[in-house]
Amino acid sequence: MYDEKAKARTMKYMKEKRENLNINLPLGSKERYKKHAESKGKSLTSLIVDLVEDDIQNSDKPAPDGAEREESNEWK
Repeated sequence: MYDEKAKARTMKYMKEKRENLNINLPLGSKERYKKHAESKGKSLTSLIVDLVEDDIQNSDKPAPDGAEREESNEWK
């Protein structure tokens, strides 16, 4: 059963082992993103983490045919 002691343990774990990241999204996009993640059997958080990890791993690889990697300016 979830009681005050369990809540305190959860809060302690979250403080010691986890980090929180807040992002600002265009209105209406959060639900769209959540539905997309669910269609892949993931939470929105796990989808975002997977995408960032994939990008980090792929950033070390040279672009095909010596072309430079394109960067999007959409969020800059």
